[in-house]
Amino acid sequence: MRLLVVEDEARLATALQRGLQAEGFVVDLAGTGPEGLDLARHGGYDAMILDVMLPGLSGYRVVRQLRAERHWLPVLMLSAKDGEYDQADGLDCGADDYLTKPFSYVVLLARLRALLRRGAPRRPAVLVAGDLSLDPARRRVTRGGAEVELTAREYALLEYLLRRAGEVVSKTELLDHVWDASVQTAPNAVEVYVGYLRRKIGRDRLETIRGAGYRLMT
Repeated sequence: MRLLVVEDEARLATALQRGLQAEGFVVDLAGTGPEGLDLARHGGYDAMILDVMLPGLSGYRVVRQLRAERHWLPVLMLSAKDGEYDQADGLDCGADDYLTKPFSYVVLLARLRALLRRGAPRRPAVLVAGDLSLDPARRRVTRGGAEVELTAREYALLEYLLRRAGEVVSKTELLDHVWDASVQTAPNAVEVYVGYLRRKIGRDRLETIRGAGYRLMT
């Protein structure tokens, strides 16, 4: 397995390289964001360990650019920032896992192996269907380039449907994943919010499949 470690702290980068090589990995190092991005694009790696704070280009921007280019290299992000919003930002940008410094090498190795087992499925940072796009990191929805204002519930409904674009999604599934299971919800809530959403994204974009549910057209 070939790994790329993008880390500007030379001592940490070297320690990671030595430790991972001892585990049988082939490891290349990069010390800046632009260098890491270039190697990730063309190096044929199985996974990347990516620091957040890098010279030239942040780790967030590196992984966002890779996902924008439809490059699904598994990414384990490292950061001295341990706030929950920092971790959410990293995952929303397209990283697969996030580990805060200082970290246990044993835990890093276990998480890296888990990433390698999962492989590199598609996981775009921005969800797109036709001229409709949703950016989870920025919580921004556009249609034909124009921003669409949605309520929190409309946004959650659209995000779930976009993640299943082209598939039929039942009302029960939408209630389970978009509404709070601990709160009693009116039986017609899904129909009501589908109606709201249609008025904002276009009635032709969201198809009703009688007796089965709804399908967001791609």
